[in-house]
Amino acid sequence: MNASAELLKELRIDRSAAPPPRGPSPSRRWLWVVIGLVLVLLAALAVGMLARGKPAATVETAPVVAMSQGGGSNAVLDASGYVVARRMATVSAKITGKVREVMIEEGMRVEEGQVMATLDPIDANAQRSLNAAQLDAARSQIGGLQAQLRQADAEATRLQALVGQQLVSRSQYDQAVAARDSLRAQLLTAQHNAKVAVDALAIADLGVDNNIVRAPFTGVVTAKAAQPGEIVSPLSAGGGFTRTGIGTIVDMDSLEVEVEVGEAFIGRVQPKMPVETVLNAYQDWKIPGEVIAIIPTADRGKATVKVRVALGVKDPRIVPEMGVRVSFLEKAAPVDAQAPKGVRVPATAITQRDGKPVAFVLQADDKVQQQVLQVGEALNKDKQVLAGLSAGQTVVVNPPDTLKDGDKVALDGAQK
Repeated sequence: MNASAELLKELRIDRSAAPPPRGPSPSRRWLWVVIGLVLVLLAALAVGMLARGKPAATVETAPVVAMSQGGGSNAVLDASGYVVARRMATVSAKITGKVREVMIEEGMRVEEGQVMATLDPIDANAQRSLNAAQLDAARSQIGGLQAQLRQADAEATRLQALVGQQLVSRSQYDQAVAARDSLRAQLLTAQHNAKVAVDALAIADLGVDNNIVRAPFTGVVTAKAAQPGEIVSPLSAGGGFTRTGIGTIVDMDSLEVEVEVGEAFIGRVQPKMPVETVLNAYQDWKIPGEVIAIIPTADRGKATVKVRVALGVKDPRIVPEMGVRVSFLEKAAPVDAQAPKGVRVPATAITQRDGKPVAFVLQADDKVQQQVLQVGEALNKDKQVLAGLSAGQTVVVNPPDTLKDGDKVALDGAQK
């Protein structure tokens, strides 16, 4: 009975427990959460599509360039060449000798007459000493003959008086006169020998001076060819052990340009024609000048004619053998011409909006800004802009009619 009562007791409903909560089940709540998230994502996607609007237009761009001075001169011909020096010398000694000292270095400026090097002067000094001794001997011989001549002249004068008194024979007097005349001849010969000795000493002095190598003109040393202890000679010697020069000097004031112009275009070049030279090393530096001369001969192999061009500027940056490009101009640019105003842009970058010329300037965020322009004269395929743009900006070329201020654009793949 107790067991049955316990079982019945377990089957009894406990009314004191809290009732279960009312409302949707947990699974249904999660369903509504997912639906809400999907709706939020769809709304964000719609907002993004609305914000993006139409896709960015692909455009080409071009830089805004400042107007260059002297734009009135038109080039009729371009040619390439090199800077050359009209006055250049490889300095050597006049004699063959051993170098004792070299006083130059590459890049050093030397003045006319400045000592560049010295040779060993042992042989020249010895020859000079010999010639100086010979001159002293000739001069001393002159002194002895002059003393003898004075004595012989007095003897002849005394005997002449005695002959008149018939105290001595005529033959004695004649012997005295002959001796006097002989001494006079010997004195004259000695004087000539002394003069020859003086000339020989002067030549010996030149020989000593030839051991000193001096600069023939003012210039800059471009090459140092000899060192102390080497043998130099003005003539080329075999074997490769003899130098033919001490160094090379270039007169920088004599620099000019030599270009080769094709035979078919040489008729466009005239003497005194203005030119504009650009060094390959300094592409932005335009040097004015003029044609010096047209060399009256042609190169048969290259079918070209050489033209000499003067440089209107002397500058340390211009050195021999530099490559240059020369533009032959129709007319010289005015010296007192003012710098042109404004900038230049491609003519296709200027379009019309509301009846006004405008250009679209590319901004840092790839958006364009519409600028109203004040347009100047046409420059071939470009146009002058007096106001509205500044050098260094980038403008859209051939802007589409649908492009407007603030639109975002994409650059053409060829410009990336």
